[in-house]
Amino acid sequence: MSIKAIIFDVDGTLADTEDGHRQSFNKAFAENHLDWNWDVALYDQLLKVTGGKERIRYFVEDFLHGFTRPADYEGFVKHLHQVKTRHYSAMLREGLIPLRPGIRQLITDAHNSGIRLAIATTTSPENVATLLEVGLGKDWARYFAASGCGDIVPHKKPAPDIYFWVLEKLGLPASDCIALEDSENGLRASLAAGIKTFVTTNYYTRNHDFSGAAGMFDDLGDLKNFYRITGLPLPKSQLSV
Repeated sequence: MSIKAIIFDVDGTLADTEDGHRQSFNKAFAENHLDWNWDVALYDQLLKVTGGKERIRYFVEDFLHGFTRPADYEGFVKHLHQVKTRHYSAMLREGLIPLRPGIRQLITDAHNSGIRLAIATTTSPENVATLLEVGLGKDWARYFAASGCGDIVPHKKPAPDIYFWVLEKLGLPASDCIALEDSENGLRASLAAGIKTFVTTNYYTRNHDFSGAAGMFDDLGDLKNFYRITGLPLPKSQLSV
């Protein structure tokens, strides 16, 4: 198979973002005078649901049975998520959430080799832009032929909608692409779209069911091994490594 494109998930894949999200949710709750606190164990459970607004609703509906919802419940959820995003963006701009090992080099190598790159994520376009601007520079968008983010499709992962959207934008069949994911929901989404998928695990996803993945990595610190296993062409940057 000649790989023509790599499609990246963002949260947990490009950067270890999940605990930054968790802390930002807690800051938003405190700012809105809510006594909610998402500790690591609880957040691990909440990550079963993708999407920030969806995660808040899941928490309210499944963990806060005595909570009286405000009249404008959807507006309440949207506002909390907006405040959370502000706090999270501040963490990104302060450089507190760097790209994971090997990610910057992989993006540079693939781009220089003529392999097209794309993003398929449930996180917001603002979060993606801030993370990648800090990690890759202000011209980060030049690396990506398609950016599928946030609410542009009706159903979030594990539904394959975002991957189908990205494939359409790329104008490529699934067989010409590989995906890089970090979670079970992400893997289910990419596989349902017919894309060969590799997984990089992290603290929150290390115990997920990754059956069906073409390969698993703790991180991409050893890019030469990653290229060998995925079948990507070995770039000049790795010839002397």
